[in-house]
Amino acid sequence: MQIIRTRAFARAGLIGNPSDGYHGKTISIIVRNFAAQVVLYEWPKIEIVWSQDEHSRFDSVQELVRDVRLHGYYGGIRLVKATIKRFVDYCHCKGLPLHDRTFSIRYESTIPRQVGLAGSSAIIVATLRALMQFYEVDIPLELQPSLALDVERHELGISAGLQDRVIQVYEGAVYMDFARQRERRDPDFGLAYGVYERLDPARLPPLYLAYSVDVGEPTYVVHNPLRARYEAGEPAVVRAMETFADLTVRFRQAMERGDLTEMNRLLDENFNTRKSICPLNPDHVAMIEAARSTGASAKFAGSGGAIIGICRDEATFAALQQVLRPLGCQVLRPQILP
Repeated sequence: MQIIRTRAFARAGLIGNPSDGYHGKTISIIVRNFAAQVVLYEWPKIEIVWSQDEHSRFDSVQELVRDVRLHGYYGGIRLVKATIKRFVDYCHCKGLPLHDRTFSIRYESTIPRQVGLAGSSAIIVATLRALMQFYEVDIPLELQPSLALDVERHELGISAGLQDRVIQVYEGAVYMDFARQRERRDPDFGLAYGVYERLDPARLPPLYLAYSVDVGEPTYVVHNPLRARYEAGEPAVVRAMETFADLTVRFRQAMERGDLTEMNRLLDENFNTRKSICPLNPDHVAMIEAARSTGASAKFAGSGGAIIGICRDEATFAALQQVLRPLGCQVLRPQILP
């Protein structure tokens, strides 16, 4: 019996986020320290197996509430089901024949939940990879992130951008341009996509990543109201998205020059711009301020309880661990290359 195993890794938005959902520009990195894995094999019926994170027995009501806050009411099962459904829709639209064999599928994930490291999209991307392999269907690389995003937007009504899915499909480090004038669209299924360029990870500055699962929150807490303000044309929000895009271009130029000081400054400016338009969780701000007290730069890695920045040396890394540990944070060096 063939057993298909696929993975998709966590990611961190390095610069420009959250402008990916607003026709901006971003640079992201893959974080191989954490991953979602999907296992699929032929089975007499279509079976979606619950993961170890999804259970219905709790020691107390407080534990139940914490579980709902971290995993929602349906956990990752709805992501797997929605991915299967949208994959079939895509194949039917494209006239791609699907054999009639059935399968069992399950997922597991080591990606910390609700901290902004793209755990949900990793489950979708890993599921999509498994389905492509099982049905021997080849979906163009540039369309895979858009199809993964379509799962959340079209099937589940979740507001999100392309950045997470692009980096999880392409891996490594990627520069993304989502400007309206550069947007392309698949003529059949209607998937829109931007321009994606792989960057040399060797040119990246020395980075650290820190997160706390104790202060995580769902992405929609930030993105739903921000989306409404942007679509209403609020000047401050529109200007901020233009600023994020500009910071990304300048960061890429600084990378090519090896200008660590400028990259450090731009990361801090990214967070400052975000703070100017969004009400932020005080616990998340405390993480930023603690990290900056060591001389490191700091910004949100996504929308949750994770931050990223430049850490020049091991002495600074040790200082980061010391100041962030009392806030319940884990601090690590993101692994980008296999």
